[in-house]
Formats: sequence, C-alpha cells, structure tokens
Amino acid sequence: MFYLIPGLGADERVFQRLQPLLRGLSEVLPWLPPDSIDEPLAHYAARMAAAIPADATGWLVGVSFGGMVALEMQRLRPGLRVALISSLPDAPSLPLLLRLVRASGLYRLVPPQWLKLFPRAGQLYFGVRNGADYRLFKAILHDMEPRYTRWAISSLLHWNSTGVAPAVQLLGTRDRVFPPGNRAIDYRIQGGGHFMVLSHAAEIARILNGLGL
Repeated sequence: MFYLIPGLGADERVFQRLQPLLRGLSEVLPWLPPDSIDEPLAHYAARMAAAIPADATGWLVGVSFGGMVALEMQRLRPGLRVALISSLPDAPSLPLLLRLVRASGLYRLVPPQWLKLFPRAGQLYFGVRNGADYRLFKAILHDMEPRYTRWAISSLLHWNSTGVAPAVQLLGTRDRVFPPGNRAIDYRIQGGGHFMVLSHAAEIARILNGLGL
C-alpha cells in the first residue's frame, strides 16, 4: 500500500502521472487545514495519521514538505516506511538559502499569495517544464490557500526532526529547492527538478515498485 502525501500547497494533481503506474493499492492523503497558525507539526501529523489504520503496512510517500509530514506520521504508524520525493530526511539537511530565509524572518512578512503573481519565477526555481507541467503548476499556485501556506512554510523552516526514522530518498540532480550536493542519497534522478514527481513519474514509479517491504 502506498499512502501519497503531496507537497506544500499542492494536492492529488501532482500524483496524476505517478499513481496509475504504482503496483497495488495507493491512496492520496489530502491536506487538512491547520488548527492554528502555531499548530505544531507533530500534532498536525497525528491528525493526518488518523486516516491510516494503526496496524497499516506499506509506504508513506511524501513529496517536498509532504516528506517531512510523512516522517512525523511514521512515528505513529511504525508499520509504514517512508519514501521521500524531492524532500529532506532531517532538519540539518535544510539548504543554506532556506536557512537564510529562516534567519531573516522575511517569510513572515511576504504574503504567500504573492507567489501567484510570479509563476515564471516559480517555474525556474521549481524546475517545471513548459507545456502541461507549467499549466498544472500555475493551477496549483492559483489554488494555494494562504493560511495553510503560511503555516506550512513556517513548519518547514522550524522542523525539529530529532528521532525521525531513516527514509528512502529520491532527489533530482537539478533540484534548486533542495540541492543534492554531495550528501548520500539513495536515488539521484538525473535531470530531475523539484517538480520531478510529474516530469519523471515513470522512473520514480519503477523505483517505488521495486522497494518491497
């Protein structure tokens, strides 16, 4: 069983090419609205995990911020393993740029809805291809909910990953959000950007289908 968790501000649309290629059952877990702007990530993950049976086995597959949520959920569902797509295995892996964003506090001042005004800049940063991928990216940006987005950005930047379980990591060689650098990564997807769950869905599906339990 694959439980699929989308990235920050995204929804089941990011899995539209990957999910049909997965063997066996799969289910997208939709985001829940945060209880408050200060809801702890662990508390939020517990609410997300309530949708999964306590004795479930299989994989939590998280994209970007969804990977961090998956790692927090796994604490409560130990029968599941975690696969990270375009995500980070722990807080110390947060790249320098995002550490600077956190230190500056600017993320608190910039309204998340401003992201919708600059889709081409987002396309470059997230490594989104032209055509259908870009149209979907624009649609996802348009539908982003500001309150959730602000909470998620803060949670990402201040994640306390102490004690999270090891995960299988799939990261694109051209990911600008979470650059792979020289870190040990299980699967480097050649040419993959941060949006590779769409652009490299077939390759990612082959890897996930081969993981077993």
